[in-house]
Amino acid sequence: MENLNVPADVVTRLIHALDKIDARLETKSKEQPLSEIWLDVSETCQVLKISKRTLQGYRDNGILPFSQISGKIYFKAADIENHLNSHMIDSFFKKR
Repeated sequence: MENLNVPADVVTRLIHALDKIDARLETKSKEQPLSEIWLDVSETCQVLKISKRTLQGYRDNGILPFSQISGKIYFKAADIENHLNSHMIDSFFKKR
């Protein structure tokens, strides 16, 4: 491998440019509506804190809708959120 001598100001500008790109990508991902985010099985299990077998049961019983492409299964984040919201139980004790 060959050593390259790159001036410090060039490296600094490159790092600054990469930081700007990273910030833009992060902003874009935060702007993406929840309805457009798709999660795979592993991500869905992590979000719901359930096993893959439990998630399989959710699919089999029609609890969570999913999409399958070439054997890979995806769930819409919005569907997961809707499912959680539809099963929310209000607290029994209300503050006065």
